[in-house]
Amino acid sequence: MKEERTTVDGRRPRPPREDDFTAPAHHRSVTARIGLWLGVAFAVCFVTGLLSHLIQHPPSWFFWPSRPAGLYRVTQGVHVISGIAAIPLLLAKLWSVYPKLFGRPVLRSPVHAIERASILLLSASAFFQLVTGLFNIFQNYPWPFYFPSVHFALAWISIGSIVVHVAVKIPVIRAGLGEEPEGAAGRNGLSRRGFLRATWAGAGVATLVTAGSTVPFLRGISVLATRSSNGVPVNRTAGHAGVLTAATDPAWQLDVLAPLGPRRFTLADLRRMPQTTAELPIACVEGWSASATWTGVAVADLLRAVGAAPGVPVRVESLERGSLYSVSTLPGEHTRDPLTLLALEMNGAPLEPDHGYPCRVIAPNRPGVLQTKWVARIEVLA
Repeated sequence: MKEERTTVDGRRPRPPREDDFTAPAHHRSVTARIGLWLGVAFAVCFVTGLLSHLIQHPPSWFFWPSRPAGLYRVTQGVHVISGIAAIPLLLAKLWSVYPKLFGRPVLRSPVHAIERASILLLSASAFFQLVTGLFNIFQNYPWPFYFPSVHFALAWISIGSIVVHVAVKIPVIRAGLGEEPEGAAGRNGLSRRGFLRATWAGAGVATLVTAGSTVPFLRGISVLATRSSNGVPVNRTAGHAGVLTAATDPAWQLDVLAPLGPRRFTLADLRRMPQTTAELPIACVEGWSASATWTGVAVADLLRAVGAAPGVPVRVESLERGSLYSVSTLPGEHTRDPLTLLALEMNGAPLEPDHGYPCRVIAPNRPGVLQTKWVARIEVLA
């Protein structure tokens, strides 16, 4: 026979209720303030992530300028930093509101049902975005799906559920923000204001340990910042791409398809052309960025040499085959920019194979995945 559990006074214990949780961290003034900053972090992360997606997969109406040269470095860095900062904010927000799970009845009205559904969707999608985004920063993909597409789709679900949640909770949010986060400390000695300060500190630490990937002067204290012995990290090596033999072949030639007919350039031909040197950042979708001094042939000069006018879009193909980013398109805005280079050198030395030898694209204000390495063919599209 099953034994019933009883309390000391002989009564059966009742399930916990929402009003049993009286710790300062669960007060609505705390919840509202953390929720406000979490909403800001998600909004910034969504907008900058949407921008990055449009740059990489531009629709016909989208325009992205070539200047300022470091703009993408900033927007993508902010995207990753805001996503990292959102992790401790989300955990603190969930801790603050988890007593709501014990509210009864479970569904009080249609509006309450919508609110609960939006919270469930928001929590699941937010966790998915932040966790997979963190894996992406470290280029670790232990899943079978294509990360960019799924990440982009879930971003819309996350932001949509946030909008619904905020719309339903506006009265509570306004009331919480209107109250000062004062009050006595709880049993653990942490007051409402103390919990908020601990949350801000957690978000600040999370930011500092990653921000060095984008902010140079923070690199020394950012333990998770990407580092490289030559100053410019490498996501994909020549060996991994399977191009090492072809890239170092002395018989390598660049094929250029232009309206007046095809042309071929050897590496010596490219070196004999006017050389342009520019200091440009290379910024990756994972959030890291680094500046280097690049020297090579301006794409505008190359176009003139084959009888095409700068300002036309071109398709750039790599020696690598089968990669999603082995082909990229340089829009006219970039081909007319004198700083868009077919780079032959980096920091005063010939490119290393891992950096794109014999030549690579380096253009201002472009994601690193579109700065095609090991270029083999350029086709003028107009």
